[in-house]
Amino acid sequence: MKDKGIRYHLKIRGGDVGRYVLLPGDPGRCEKIAAHFDDPKLVARNREYETWTGALLGERVSAVSTGIGSPSTAIAMEELIASGADTFIRVGTAGAIQPHTKRNDVAIVTSAIRDEGTSRQYLPIEFPAVADPEVVQALIAGAKSTGVPFHLGATHSKDSFYAETEPERMPLRRELEERWAAWVAGGAICSEMEASTIFIIASIHRLRAGGVMVMGAPVTPDYNVSEEAMHFDPERAIQVAIEGLKVLIGR
Repeated sequence: MKDKGIRYHLKIRGGDVGRYVLLPGDPGRCEKIAAHFDDPKLVARNREYETWTGALLGERVSAVSTGIGSPSTAIAMEELIASGADTFIRVGTAGAIQPHTKRNDVAIVTSAIRDEGTSRQYLPIEFPAVADPEVVQALIAGAKSTGVPFHLGATHSKDSFYAETEPERMPLRRELEERWAAWVAGGAICSEMEASTIFIIASIHRLRAGGVMVMGAPVTPDYNVSEEAMHFDPERAIQVAIEGLKVLIGR
C-alpha cells in the first residue's frame, strides 16, 4: 500500500510525512502546531486538508488537518497510512460532558463511543474504539510536564454537531437527551466528531493512536451550550500533544 504515488485527497506522496502525525480538524491549526517543530515546511493544501512536516528530537513529524467529522477523517487516515505514518494523535477541541470539568481543561481520551456511521463501515459496532495505551501514557506525561489540568476517560464521537448542542429543536429530541444523559452517567468526559474513527482505523492496521482535546465549559442542565462554552484555548492541547510526542520519540 505504501508507494510513491500522489494521494488523491491529501496531495502528498510517500515520504512527505513523518511516522508521527498530529491531527487537528481545522486546517488553520496546522501551522500553529508546526511552529513547535524544527524546520517546518508546508507540504500540501487541498480542500479541508493541510499538511506540514518538520522534526522533533531529530525525528520527522507532521501535522495534517482532517476537516470536521469522521468521513473526511477516515480519508486522511487511509492516505497517511499509505504514505508511511504509524502513530496518530488527534489534537483538537471538544464539548465537555462532566459537570466537574472546567473550560480549557484538557481531555486525554482512552476510548471513544462510536456514535457515528463511518467506523461501522470498518468494523461491527460491538468492536471497541480504544486508544493505544503507550500513546495515552505519553500524553499524560506531556500534560504533567506542562502543568495543564487534564481528565482521563472516554470521548463521545458523533456525526451531528447541532443534534448535540440544540436537541430541543430536533424531531428526535427525547432520544437525543436520553442518550446524552447516558453518556454523562457512564462517565464520558467530552464530545467531538473524529476520535472513534481514528482509533478504529489504527486498530485495523495495528498502528498507534490517541487523542488530546481542550474542552469548553460543560453544557447547561437543559443541554444547551452557552456562549462561554464555545471559547477554547487550543494551544493547551497542542502543548500537551507536542510534549507527549517527545516522550514517544524518546522511547
